[in-house]
Amino acid sequence: MRVLAISGSLRAGSYNSARLRAAGELLPPGAELEVWEGLREVPAYDADLEGETTPAAVRGLREAVAAADAVLFATPEYNSSIPGSLKNALDWASRPLAENPFRGKPVTVIGSSTGMFGAVWAQAELRKVLSAMGARLTGKETPIGGVADKVDDAGRVIDSTARAAIRENLLALAAEVEIERAA
Repeated sequence: MRVLAISGSLRAGSYNSARLRAAGELLPPGAELEVWEGLREVPAYDADLEGETTPAAVRGLREAVAAADAVLFATPEYNSSIPGSLKNALDWASRPLAENPFRGKPVTVIGSSTGMFGAVWAQAELRKVLSAMGARLTGKETPIGGVADKVDDAGRVIDSTARAAIRENLLALAAEVEIERAA
């Protein structure tokens, strides 16, 4: 199983990017995690650039999603929602809606916040956007509030409850991929 991991954060020391690294350590046997690093390069959505002039970063995102068996998102919360850069990338990836690479793709969402509720809000918003795009959402929301106390100096998630929640989502994601392969 090939899992594409996308962090909604651009920050080098992002807690959400750390959660993706933790997820890589918790994948089921035989699964591999590829972190997509192109969020910063995706330009503002412009329908006039669709088709032959679609930006390379957008084509790269669409190709990475299409090549993956599943997608794992980790998103921070900005103003009770998801970061604009992540929403923008998803707006690009969702076009055309009927043929977008997320349609029917098993996807799960995790998130961290320094406060108690930010990750809850961001995950709900991201799940809503992904559902509208036709993604097959798996797992349950796994917000980690107060994340600063749950990672070590290297950014690895050290909280056993948080690690177990990530593992549970990854197992649910793997189960959806197996269902798809069996169909």
